[in-house]
Amino acid sequence: MDVIKSVTNYIKNTDLYLVAIALLCSAYGMVLIYSATLNPASWQDGSTRNLFIQGAAIILGLGAFVIMSLIDLETMSGWWKIFVLINIGLQMLLFTPLGTEVNGQRAWLDLGVTSLQPGELGKLIFIFTLAAHISEIKEHISEWRGLFVIALHTLIMMAAVVIASGDTGMAIQYFMIALIMLFAAGLSLKWLAIGAGLGVVSIPILWNFVLQGYQITRILVLFDPSIDLDASRQATYGKIAIGSGQMTGQGLTHGTMTQMQLVSENHTDYIFSVAGEELGFIGCMLIIGLLTLLILRLFYVSYRASTTFSSLLAVGVGGMFLFQTFMNIFMNVGLLPVMGLTLPFFSYGGTSVLTMYAALGIAAGVRMREKPSWLQ
Repeated sequence: MDVIKSVTNYIKNTDLYLVAIALLCSAYGMVLIYSATLNPASWQDGSTRNLFIQGAAIILGLGAFVIMSLIDLETMSGWWKIFVLINIGLQMLLFTPLGTEVNGQRAWLDLGVTSLQPGELGKLIFIFTLAAHISEIKEHISEWRGLFVIALHTLIMMAAVVIASGDTGMAIQYFMIALIMLFAAGLSLKWLAIGAGLGVVSIPILWNFVLQGYQITRILVLFDPSIDLDASRQATYGKIAIGSGQMTGQGLTHGTMTQMQLVSENHTDYIFSVAGEELGFIGCMLIIGLLTLLILRLFYVSYRASTTFSSLLAVGVGGMFLFQTFMNIFMNVGLLPVMGLTLPFFSYGGTSVLTMYAALGIAAGVRMREKPSWLQ
């Protein structure tokens, strides 16, 4: 009876809106993955294996959601420096024999039965450590010393990700999460303007000394696909697939480019193109609508949080979803270069799904520990 009572109390207190929206997104994503991997000539074992793996990841993700929601991270916030070191160590595991290359990028750990992307899990640790760090110096956040240490915290983690995996897209996610959290913490707009100015000034340095050749090519082909037809093919075909769906699409499992596998990675990074071709504008807007509801709910949880730390945790999770959704969709429609970012809950990928549900669990934990409305 105690177990039943505990489960009942948990269901009553957790954020069922987050769970419901996430499950709707996952169910929709499973349908799109099924269609994207239906062609047996392109996928060993067809869609069955992919659906099984994705379904297993969703179940494990729900478990991660429950576990993370029950952990009061605020009691561990004083240890944030230790977790920074743990996060750096997690990224450096890519230099061990466990590090493996997938699609030309050494960003995965081969664990035998499955693979793990340290950069994805590292985002959650980063949100926790940065929330604790900002809370610790919140009164000095708009002073140059306070902003300097937060910037150093962010740059160290970005450098760890880039050095270990070369994944610039992942590092940019860390930067944008930090920017959104700083804005929520009350950072003066003066500093944001200065930061934007420095970003513009640093473009020549990044272009000539940081970005690799293939990354520069991905940017250039946005403006002129003829520069490198191979590099532009994925983006070009993705746009054609979305446009060919028009209002209602060509029908599930009947998309010409989807079923011919002309858009590479259409079950992961380019799952949005599958929705566009087979379910049309309506299918795309359903994706955008569901993810918008989820992100707004996360920001609402942040608004209702009882402490600065808890509020920053939820806004960090919301910022992660906002940026990743924005980047993936813009990448699919050819407005941003290909960066290997998945569409939350829709794209195929065990690590991504597990990370997303765990992130929602963190936000649900904030919701469960908020002050009663009469104390707000």
